[in-house]
Amino acid sequence: MKSILTAALCAGTFYVVAPQPAEAGVIERACRQADRTAASPSVCGCIQKVANVSLTRSERKKVAAWFDDPHQAQVVRQSSRSGDERLWLRYKAFGERAERTCG
Repeated sequence: MKSILTAALCAGTFYVVAPQPAEAGVIERACRQADRTAASPSVCGCIQKVANVSLTRSERKKVAAWFDDPHQAQVVRQSSRSGDERLWLRYKAFGERAERTCG
């Protein structure tokens, strides 16, 4: 029974994280356009998959803009607005998850 439950959970997790084959998300596009040596297509795709399950659509759009203007991330991090604080905490958790998942 335990192995069946584990298999079901693993299958469900894979389904949630599985990419949409023909569409690149905003995070993946921003990552690929960033002039960074580690920004390979596979790494950028992995980061997008993690973003899809970690951030809302509007959060993904905001975070993607930070690839071009990292200062905006600092503006959000230092903001006293509760919405910015929530975004920063979710972004931080996303970054940790992406690092563990994507290497």
